[in-house]
Amino acid sequence: MQEGPPYHRFGDFIAPAADRFAILSSLMDELDLGFSVLTISGCRHFLLSPGPRASPGPVFRGPPPVIPVAHYDRVADSPGANDNSAAVFLLLETAMRLREEGVQNWRIIFTDKEELGLGEGVTDQGSYSLALGLRDTELRDGRFYIFDACGVGDTLIISTTADHLMKNEEGPGTERTRLLVQQLRNAALETARDLLMDRVLLLRTPFSDDAGFLRAGIAAQTITVLPSQEAARFAALLRKQPELADILINRDLPYDRRRIYIPETWRSLNSPGDSRLRLTPEHFKRVVRFALALCKG
Repeated sequence: MQEGPPYHRFGDFIAPAADRFAILSSLMDELDLGFSVLTISGCRHFLLSPGPRASPGPVFRGPPPVIPVAHYDRVADSPGANDNSAAVFLLLETAMRLREEGVQNWRIIFTDKEELGLGEGVTDQGSYSLALGLRDTELRDGRFYIFDACGVGDTLIISTTADHLMKNEEGPGTERTRLLVQQLRNAALETARDLLMDRVLLLRTPFSDDAGFLRAGIAAQTITVLPSQEAARFAALLRKQPELADILINRDLPYDRRRIYIPETWRSLNSPGDSRLRLTPEHFKRVVRFALALCKG
């Protein structure tokens, strides 16, 4: 595991009885990162900003800010090392780097309740009610990038799941949201090219906070990571059997016989197997470089 701030608290964060809200709050105070807590529909989300304290509706100058997002909740009985503790800490490091370099046009959000319980749907996600609230602030025009399961592997996956989530959507604003998602995706691809990243794929992924944002009418693009062999194998499989992509957003995936086709890294999510032993910290810097470059534009 990485050493030094912010990673010195990673073990505490994934401990079985961890109060992840309290740990994350105290860690950001320790790192002197400006943040506020947005309490919406019973969920507590963190909003980080370049200044000493953020507010729900800050005034921006220049282009809309880039807003990386990562959920900090986890399912019961799982350490949640990859889903989604790694991304949270990678974005904390990104925030520290942005502050050191004096970059201003960014915000970071850590969301609550990305994980859904039995019988719950997209509108029960914390990101859904959060996005509804953000529509009344200047943050509504932000460029939202969802970082999820970014701790295992060396291949950057730029998700195309939003296309499926919006496939049957109609009504005012839908085409604009589709266009904005495509712009976010293009910007992600361009950023990866500028960084000369050699392992980048467009691929359907398990749904994340992008589902809640999109349902609320705010464009969002998910970023994740896979080991290169798993990513290449799954991409090849989808070219032959594209219908297998549907199981990625199947709430009954644990009981689906076809789950064996899902990359092992994703099959381990939301389980006791999602431990720090699976993480590949030697590749963390790739994600931080990418997030940093996105925020710097």
